[in-house]
Amino acid sequence: METSELLAERGKTHGNYTDHARITQRLKLVIDDELARREERGQGQLHCTALESLDMILHKIGRIIAGQWDHQDHWDDIAGYAKLVNGDP
Repeated sequence: METSELLAERGKTHGNYTDHARITQRLKLVIDDELARREERGQGQLHCTALESLDMILHKIGRIIAGQWDHQDHWDDIAGYAKLVNGDP
């Protein structure tokens, strides 16, 4: 499959990439701001697995908002990243 074909196919479920990027980056700004506030409150930093899972979950939320909200893979991926936080396979 050519790259252009792949991108066209993904666009059907994931939405317009520019919209998705804007949504996801705005969500990440909220999380980054709140993570900084955790430090101000003297709370410990999140483990790298929690941070990465949050990033990936926000990425999937961006796809849900920008694209086909009922595409089951988006929701399954969110559940999977949530389970990976504590090392669940």
